[in-house]
Amino acid sequence: ETELVVRERQQPDTLLLVEHPHVVTLGRRAASSALLATSEELSARGVAVFETNRGGKATYHGAGQIVGYPIINLSPDREDVHLYVRDLEEVLMRALGDFGVESFPIKGLTGVHTARGKIAAIGVHIARWVTTHGFALNANTDLSFFNLILPCEGEPVTSMKEILGRELSLREVEDRIIERFAEVFEMELVGSGLRAVG
Repeated sequence: ETELVVRERQQPDTLLLVEHPHVVTLGRRAASSALLATSEELSARGVAVFETNRGGKATYHGAGQIVGYPIINLSPDREDVHLYVRDLEEVLMRALGDFGVESFPIKGLTGVHTARGKIAAIGVHIARWVTTHGFALNANTDLSFFNLILPCEGEPVTSMKEILGRELSLREVEDRIIERFAEVFEMELVGSGLRAVG
């Protein structure tokens, strides 16, 4: 529904930032082998499993992780899926840099990486140039939950907490993401939404 009103310009572009309960989501490229735990083991840890229409394979969402859902209309000036994904990576890399975390993209892969592993996953869905789904940044995430799945490309995962050796204020991290999102996408905050600058 939000996708429809954004497409028809009845509502400004929107960035939702949330913290999910324990859940594993399976993207369009996920195979059943992406789950390394039985349904009983998942249930015992309070983890639900959902199939989604986003790109990518399996990922975990849970406490201490910031999940971003940009619902923005890329038409007419930004109709480039690869550019959109690269811009999301840039947002996250800049936000991480604000906390002293060095991160980088890896050619041919999506997401944001560090010397210790992947710190942010990206999986998007775009219909009629309106985006849904988005990114998941491991801030204070309990990384043991990733042992339940085979993450994309099988790369190790890490978190801001693991790298910095301290727990972070999720609100502070969210504020930096919002600021960097507006900067990279050349938008400004308007009430609870975003609008293009200029």
